[in-house]
Amino acid sequence: MISDKQVFQLLGLSVIMFFSQCGLNDKPKEDKIATQEKAPGADTSSKQQSAANEPEQPKPSEHKFTAYPLKGVDTATKAFKKKYSESEQYIILALNRVDAKHIGRADTLIIPDKIDTDLMAYSPFPAYVDMIKDIPKIIFFSYPVQAFGAYENGKLVYWGPSSMGAKIHPTPLGLHFTNWKGKQIISSVNDEWKLNWNFNIENKEGVGWHEYDLPGYPASHSCLRLLADQAKWLYVWGEQWILDKKGQLLAKGTPVIVYGEYPWGQRRPWKNLLENPDANTISEGDLNTVLQPFMDEIQKQLSIRQNILQTTNTTAQANANDTLK
Repeated sequence: MISDKQVFQLLGLSVIMFFSQCGLNDKPKEDKIATQEKAPGADTSSKQQSAANEPEQPKPSEHKFTAYPLKGVDTATKAFKKKYSESEQYIILALNRVDAKHIGRADTLIIPDKIDTDLMAYSPFPAYVDMIKDIPKIIFFSYPVQAFGAYENGKLVYWGPSSMGAKIHPTPLGLHFTNWKGKQIISSVNDEWKLNWNFNIENKEGVGWHEYDLPGYPASHSCLRLLADQAKWLYVWGEQWILDKKGQLLAKGTPVIVYGEYPWGQRRPWKNLLENPDANTISEGDLNTVLQPFMDEIQKQLSIRQNILQTTNTTAQANANDTLK
């Protein structure tokens, strides 16, 4: 027999054990929850760090395109000029790699459904390239899409259409550096060709970018043809080589990379935008692949240039101080 006193003692012990077990069971649950809340944060941070080292994926194009047949018909050309303002025509023609002078050569124009008068809205180049964040200035010329992209410390600051070397006179591929420039020069190939806003990138071969006809396909004699306003912009933007008083090279100018292959004999690449608005998109990963073989040389030449400029500035400052004494 168990006395009443013993019963109460047993009940009290059971209650204590019950609360003790609840306390023990609750604590691991709280710890587990806390651990679960911290773990995703740690994993996310790791993933974010990993993502930061990966090339940014291009965003899908917001633009759709339709075809506007011309086929050399004067009435169609007149209707086009009447329908679109000058600023809209500029965008449309740039997207078709044609200047106003040669609109009659286009059989069909691709036209965005919503025309943004800022050409940057249609750039095929990525807005940012982390690999070149320490490169003050660099410019790419893409043969496949007949366009250039100018970057400052990894950020795209300007782009536009180009007409590069014809099949029988290809623009030399690879890494180049700007050297000398001239507001108007006479071509070494034909003395009737006046080249405005010329900036040379291959001194011995006479290759450079400048204003000239854009007929809607690669047609140049190896140079990089540009629209007038864009040639002028790049003329001011690019940096010349640095020579000593005897004309010896001290430092090279802005790095220029010409890359890729044009699909000769096939449909012009920008017309593929009719079916796929991202057909001409160049990703950051694409440019990383183009850049990789040249990065050491680019950084080497940049270091040489910075040292020369620093020395020049130091000497100029010393001379100024001497003058003040």
